Amino acid sequence: MTALGLVAGYALDAALGDPRRGHPVALFGRAAKALEQRVWADSRARGAAYAATCVGAAAGLGALAQAATRRRPAARVAVTALATWTVLGGRGLANEGEAMAVRLESGDVPAARQRLGHLCGRDASVLDDKDLARAATESIAENTSDAVVAPLLWGAVAGVPGLLGYRALNTLDAMVGHRTPRFERFGWAAARGDDLANLVPARAGALITALCARVVGGRPGRSLRVWRRDAGQHPSPNAGQIEAAFAGALDVRLGGVNSYGGRTEDRGTLGDGPAPGVADLRRAVRLSRAAGLAALALAAVVAR
Repeated sequence: MTALGLVAGYALDAALGDPRRGHPVALFGRAAKALEQRVWADSRARGAAYAATCVGAAAGLGALAQAATRRRPAARVAVTALATWTVLGGRGLANEGEAMAVRLESGDVPAARQRLGHLCGRDASVLDDKDLARAATESIAENTSDAVVAPLLWGAVAGVPGLLGYRALNTLDAMVGHRTPRFERFGWAAARGDDLANLVPARAGALITALCARVVGGRPGRSLRVWRRDAGQHPSPNAGQIEAAFAGALDVRLGGVNSYGGRTEDRGTLGDGPAPGVADLRRAVRLSRAAGLAALALAAVVAR
């Protein structure tokens, strides 16, 4: 039943994308923000309790839904499908990548800078067209793991609680996991928890990406080689895995120094090719879609 629900939920995301209003993840984010404003303290312990409460509530809701449908297979499939649709972001990710490509192809750099905020939190105010293409390509790669591969695998091994719990933790990391003065300590648990939750999915996503390289005219062997060689240069234990695999599959060079709200971060150098252009961004979207389908197949097998 879990495998069928995952497939149905993936199909819903591919056909419909994210709901325009009342998205459950957005509702969770608003509730988590309201709670954070009430309980914040410059304390790792307080932040860990906050993260446990938010993630536990989401996973607990999933556990209740799963228990309520234990003896009703059709209802179990429906609940799993709705949860999968809720947490996946494959179509939205592809749409944002294509929207960025359209703006860059038309030479509308100001519009592309504004659109980049839909993909990542990077400071786009001084980025030119080449920098924007690289930033978007990197974001497509990273979010293929975070918004597609990881939730599918967590759903495969832990059902509805895994789907909702993973998405709650990943959302908290985006909200409070940044190394800012306010969240350096309070967001530590959410950031480390998200790192742990993505250790296996990120590496599975990198392997899947390498195996799908031929979809975009790449070579699996080159993608595997760049992944093994360059992933460790990235400061994130997980994002560098799939970004390096994408760089090898697309035969482009990713990484470099990025700015996030005045904070700079050296992402190392991933890959041997030239900096990605708009055509490579479109290839990254195709690669992301192929990797999503492959991850779905893997998740369906694991769930059985």
